[in-house]
Amino acid sequence: MKVLHFADTHLGVENYGRPDPETGLHTRLLDFLRNFDEMIDRATEERVELAIFAGDAYRTRNPSPTHQREFAKRIMKLAELCPVLLLAGNHDVYSAKGKASTLDIFRVLAGSMAHLQWPGIIVANRPGVIEILTYKGDVVQIVTLPWVVRSHLLAGADTAGLTDGGVTKAIEDRLRAVVEGLLGQLHPDMPAILAAHGTVPGAVYGSEHTVMLGREIMLPLDLLTDRRIDYVALGHIHKHQVLYEQPAVIYPGSIDRVDFGEEREPKGFVIAHLEGGGAKYEFIELQSTRRFVTIEIDADGDDPIRQINEVIDKNGGAVVRLIIHTTPEANAKLSDAEIHSALEGAHHVASIVRDVKRETRQRIEGGQNVSQMTPTELLGSYLESKDTPQERADALLEHAQALMATVDGGGDG
Repeated sequence: MKVLHFADTHLGVENYGRPDPETGLHTRLLDFLRNFDEMIDRATEERVELAIFAGDAYRTRNPSPTHQREFAKRIMKLAELCPVLLLAGNHDVYSAKGKASTLDIFRVLAGSMAHLQWPGIIVANRPGVIEILTYKGDVVQIVTLPWVVRSHLLAGADTAGLTDGGVTKAIEDRLRAVVEGLLGQLHPDMPAILAAHGTVPGAVYGSEHTVMLGREIMLPLDLLTDRRIDYVALGHIHKHQVLYEQPAVIYPGSIDRVDFGEEREPKGFVIAHLEGGGAKYEFIELQSTRRFVTIEIDADGDDPIRQINEVIDKNGGAVVRLIIHTTPEANAKLSDAEIHSALEGAHHVASIVRDVKRETRQRIEGGQNVSQMTPTELLGSYLESKDTPQERADALLEHAQALMATVDGGGDG
């Protein structure tokens, strides 16, 4: 059975762009939709039999009608190919009980229009086990673990007097009990997938920071690697990564870049092939994603704008962040109009930063060389230049020496 696994479409991320004159839509929305379409085309070529969307359809929990329309058009097209499971992510659900998620409309329509043979769209907004019959007649079990709200998981629990660590332990114990209970419902003779939206310790965010324990409920990796599961489809973190091999525990990543923290990341989706109590998988990189490019230029010569023009690719069509390293003399020769003209081929200019190198003052009054002074002597000279009262200066120097001693074992080492 071939399974399409994707997540974090985030329709509505519209920074770094502009309205498109032909469609009236924002160009960044068109970027995300183009990638969405490319993914569906590939899934059609591969003849996938099941699609799992692992959460975060939109940028906000209150998507515009336009964003809802565009998401629904593509989900319905995908549902013509195969059943589609929509898992609720943190951008899809409210913390307050009773409020509908952004995906609930599909569940309501599926029920009310069953007599019209509404396409196979299944919404999972609570933990459970769902059996899905593919259009070819095969059955697959899916353990669903949508975004878990702390207050929901702790409802009815007595946490009075518990430390933060104790509350975290109580949450993990409850989550473990929920998941183990769901795993106990699985039939051993049917393929099984666990679909979850959340954070797994050890995963890496797009900005290359390892996930640390915070206010989010963590999904322990050992809880996801039960041998009764053939494949684990994750969502929430935008960087594609494989956390475990058997069973495969995978974040497909987002379908396009959100900010410069994701500048060098490939964007795409995963097609998994369930077979014989396990799964093979392939990450497929989307070819139509918008490039994010940071350009650093040394423009410190007699003709700095020429140096800039020599480096910049005018036909890149990228979202560009430009950092110009220059001198005060060269900087005076640079005009904003000329810089923007050099960037006319960019899709959007995110920022232009002028890093002006200024000569470091190496001597202070009296001719003493700064490089030969200790930190304490430098601070004392600074305080003296500011006419700091002697009593206050002595107190500040004492505190400074104590701080430096804690850092490197000695105030002037």
